[in-house]
Amino acid sequence: MTTSTRVRLLRGSGLLLLLLGIVHLAATPHIAALIRHSTSTGAADNLIPPMLLNHILVGVLLLPLGFLTFYAAPYPDRWAQVIARATAVTVATLPLMLLWLMGVRYFDAPLFVVGFLLVVAASLTLLFAAFTRPRATGSTDTARS
Repeated sequence: MTTSTRVRLLRGSGLLLLLLGIVHLAATPHIAALIRHSTSTGAADNLIPPMLLNHILVGVLLLPLGFLTFYAAPYPDRWAQVIARATAVTVATLPLMLLWLMGVRYFDAPLFVVGFLLVVAASLTLLFAAFTRPRATGSTDTARS
């Protein structure tokens, strides 16, 4: 893989993580409404606050994770490699954990499917870009990156 391809993949992954954070935050009110319509008022009052905390926290944390991945992409420095690899390993655990803990019963919810597919795409791209060494490039490839 060339350096410029690696940078594009890491930047694309960063954008996917940013998009995932936005989708996560956008889904939050829909899940609160679902809880309100599916449970009693007392149960909804107990379930909605922790769900809101979780969704808002995760959605907000995905935004800087995506930004840092995007920002670190063009740098060959050790700190940038650590960010890319730590993000890749972390994000790669998400689809596995979702399937293990939740199964496939929520795959009829469109926002869940979009979020899951974004996580899978980001994790595969991140793993590939973060752990593949760019091949030595000539001056033409360096000029494009």
